[in-house]
Amino acid sequence: MDTAGCRAFREETERLRLIPEAAHAADSRGRFRPEEPCPLRTCYQRDRDRILHCNSFRRLRHKTQVFLGPEGDHYRTRLTHTLEVSQIARTLAGALRLNEDLTEAIALGHDLGHTPFGHAGERALNEICPFPFRHHLQSVRTAQRLEREGKGLNLCWEVLNGIACHSAGSEDAWAATLEGRVVRWADKIAYLNHDIEDAIRAGIISEGDLPWEAVYRLGRGKSARITAVLSSIVRESDGTGIRMEEEVLKAHNLLMRFMTECVYTNPEAKGEEHKAEALVQALYQHFLEDPARLPPFYRGLLDEVPPERAVCDYIAGMTDQYAVGLYRELKLPKFWSKP
Repeated sequence: MDTAGCRAFREETERLRLIPEAAHAADSRGRFRPEEPCPLRTCYQRDRDRILHCNSFRRLRHKTQVFLGPEGDHYRTRLTHTLEVSQIARTLAGALRLNEDLTEAIALGHDLGHTPFGHAGERALNEICPFPFRHHLQSVRTAQRLEREGKGLNLCWEVLNGIACHSAGSEDAWAATLEGRVVRWADKIAYLNHDIEDAIRAGIISEGDLPWEAVYRLGRGKSARITAVLSSIVRESDGTGIRMEEEVLKAHNLLMRFMTECVYTNPEAKGEEHKAEALVQALYQHFLEDPARLPPFYRGLLDEVPPERAVCDYIAGMTDQYAVGLYRELKLPKFWSKP
C-alpha cells in the first residue's frame, strides 16, 4: 500500500471530526528543531510514540505512586498511574471531540521527570536545591534535554505546554489547549480514585469510611465515581473550557480532603517518607560536594548548567531501587570477604 497521503488523511479526518477549538495536528506550533514530517503519523501521534519508547517512561515502573515499595503486585506505581491517566484523558477527549492523540501524548509524558519515592523525593529536592524543584517542569526538561543521551525527544509545543501545566503546583497556569486541560483533570481524577483503592487494599481505610455526602453524589466504588465525574465534565464543558458541575466538584473535593487527612498525611501510610527524603538529600549532598563523581552524561551537563542542576537531573531520573542501592553503596560499609 502506498504511504503517500496517510498523514494528510489523518489530518483531514481531524478537521472533520473534532470541534473547531480542538488542537488540530496540522496547525501545531511545531518543534523547536524542525523535522521532516512522518509520512504515516500526525505530529502528536509521533510524540506519543517517542514518549512511549523512551527510557524515562520505562523507569516509571519502579517509582513510587503513594506507598513506598509496597509488598503486593496490585499497588500502583508511577507507570500504572500514568496509564490510568492516559485512559481517562482519552475517554474525556473522545467524548468532547478533542484531539485524543495530543491528549494521550501529554498524559504519557506528564510524569517523565518525577523523582524516586514520589512526592517525598520531590519535596526533598525542593527543600535542598537553590531553585524551586517541580516535577512538572522536570518532566519538560527530561523530555527536551535529557532523553536520548542529551538529544531530547524534540516534542511539539502543545505537548510540552500540556506537560508543564498538568499539575496543581504549576502556579495555577492552565494549559493553552483544551487537551492539556483535560489531562490536568484526568490526573486528579485518576490519582484520587486509585489511591482510594490502594488505601483500602492496604487496610488504611475502608469503603465505609468515605464521606457519605461524596458517596451519595458520586456512587460507591471506583468505577461509579469515575463515571460520575467524567459524565459531569462532559455535560459542563464546551469549547471555552473544561469544567465540572458544581455539586459534583464539591463531592470530588470532599473526597480529596478526606484522602489528605486520612491517607496522604497518615503516619501508617507515610511513616517511612522522612527516611526517603533524607536519602535523597544525602545523595544530593554527596554529588554536589564532588560533581566529578557524577556519571559521564551528567558530568557533561556541567559545561552548560550549575552543579546543582546537573545533580538534580541525575537524582530525579533514579528509580526507587536504584536510589536505595546507590545510597547503600556510597554510605554503608561493605563487609570484607576473602577474595
